[in-house]
Amino acid sequence: MNTHAATDAAVTVRALAADDLDAVVAIDAAIEGRTRRDYIERRLAAARREPAAHAQFAAVVGQSLAGFILARVLAGEFGRRRPALRLELVGVRNDLRHAGIGRRLFDALDTWAQRHGMAEMRTAAEWRHTDMLEWFDSLGFDLAPDQIVDTAVEPGSWRPERDGPVALEAGEGPGHEIDYGRGEANDHERVERDGADVRSMVPEDLDAIARIDRDITGRDRHDYIAARLGEAMDDAGVRVSLTARRDGAIVGYLMARADLGDFGRTEPVAVIDTLGVDPEYARRGVGRALLAQLFANLGALRVERVETIVPQRDLALLGFLHAAGFAPSQRLSFVRAREAGA
Repeated sequence: MNTHAATDAAVTVRALAADDLDAVVAIDAAIEGRTRRDYIERRLAAARREPAAHAQFAAVVGQSLAGFILARVLAGEFGRRRPALRLELVGVRNDLRHAGIGRRLFDALDTWAQRHGMAEMRTAAEWRHTDMLEWFDSLGFDLAPDQIVDTAVEPGSWRPERDGPVALEAGEGPGHEIDYGRGEANDHERVERDGADVRSMVPEDLDAIARIDRDITGRDRHDYIAARLGEAMDDAGVRVSLTARRDGAIVGYLMARADLGDFGRTEPVAVIDTLGVDPEYARRGVGRALLAQLFANLGALRVERVETIVPQRDLALLGFLHAAGFAPSQRLSFVRAREAGA
């Protein structure tokens, strides 16, 4: 088909449906050079479980799927008070590229975001992915005032030198989800966990975690934390949640997930969404213990890197992560703020 044959009149944009799975997988495989069926199937299933938290659209030409776009609502991530929308994945059939289908899909997403009160859109991509960066620029995205940092998963090799009352929020994204919620460990990492007893989070931990988070952030994010904990309980392959205990009480927590689907992803990466330590237990090794347990789990499951996103102004948090071996990532964070009155 001629790339210009798909005129505005010929393209229909509708909500993505479960029956679109095979076509989405095929388009994505043609773009990426490999199949990511498990990842895409999980993203569509997550939207069915929690429809208010996802926006997913399909572009149809004739009777065939021509493209798709997937996004997710950010409620507590990035430390934001108002909800935002994170663009996770977009794909257009190779024979229909440059026919304006990507723009039609984005416009549908933007209309959805406006209707649901999203303050902004966010996304991320590797700096070498120039085609995607040019597309973001044409849509009005700017570099975000955040820094993505990452490190290799080499349990025992990182250099934790300090701990602090931190609350860490990272961007939401898709994942080639792997079950890394299991508690594998070995004696090499055990010394790093002496700062606390680290174990998997359970629903009964919610109130204590929400209290610590409130002490750190000054805001009540009980609902956000409950939603992420519920996700971990429903599917341990999507998310892992850990708590740290000292003196018989919860004094810290960490939430992370596996991610392979974002633009430019080539291997499983663990993304830390939230990390918090009770201010009364600052500098007692609690944060180090949580990271050490996470690294042990990821190393056992052959996930090679872990990343997170931090506001550039949060020097204390950046210092903590840099001391743990994190460094600036090759990926950039972008934001598209809604215009006043829009």
